[in-house]
Amino acid sequence: MKALLVCEYREGKLLEGSYELISFADRLGVEKAIVLVGSENAVPKADARVYLANAAAWAEYNPEIHRKIVLEAVQRESPDYIVFLHSSYGWDLAPRVAAALKAAQISEVASLQDGKFEVSCCNGKMRRTVTSATERTVVTIQAGAFSFSGEPRGVPRVEMIAPPVAASAVEFIGYEAAEKKDVDLAKAAVIVSAGRGVGKKENVAAIDALAKALQGELGASRPVVDAGWVPHSHQVGTTGQTVSPKLYVACGISGAIQHLAGMKKSEFIVAINKDKDAPIGEVADVLVVADVNQFVPALTAKLRK
Repeated sequence: MKALLVCEYREGKLLEGSYELISFADRLGVEKAIVLVGSENAVPKADARVYLANAAAWAEYNPEIHRKIVLEAVQRESPDYIVFLHSSYGWDLAPRVAAALKAAQISEVASLQDGKFEVSCCNGKMRRTVTSATERTVVTIQAGAFSFSGEPRGVPRVEMIAPPVAASAVEFIGYEAAEKKDVDLAKAAVIVSAGRGVGKKENVAAIDALAKALQGELGASRPVVDAGWVPHSHQVGTTGQTVSPKLYVACGISGAIQHLAGMKKSEFIVAINKDKDAPIGEVADVLVVADVNQFVPALTAKLRK
């Protein structure tokens, strides 16, 4: 079996997440080929054939043109899987490719179970295992779910690709900078995050106090942000910031898949939760089974002495 991996290129660079596609293919145990709209100096280091389309000619993104480039690579390789990152690029391009191929699409795959795809459901509270009913399958993988470890290595076999493309009604102009955040959690060495388990907005102050005592930053899960207890700029997860601090303290966070994807690369994880079976315990180095609103103030007081 074979997977065609659709790597991403932005502002002259290969996105690091492209190597997660390689990790996914390796875990799936399939042969891999790669397609990239980019430049020769950004080709991923992998022992695979790489179909390279020149971004200078085709633009870093144009949905119609990039769709035809991917379909040309599909025609040459005849893969069983066409795999994208679950990113803005993948969200837009994967369904176009799936529709053109009349193939099933499985979105935001978080894990593999005996060759089947595990995805979240019920707003991240549960997972289900699915398989495709079509011969070919388009897949998007969850950010951080198939982390690539080690140094990229391999010798790609580059083959230029330039399918005949008619003029497009869409023109790529450039990128617009995101609104500046009041806190950049990606650079924080210590993050203490508040989850729904803190109970109410007033209790977030105790979590923030612990963060300050540890000389870190306040983070939050999506339910806390959605409730208006903490600004969105503090949100950790697939719809917030992806972080990798030296220490991550999860306070009253159950461990929804989307949140875990944003913080699982942390070097050391401490989880404080009154439920000893909470999913967060599966990734935590230390699980403290306690009422977060009693334990956190006591810990903060101890640290301040």
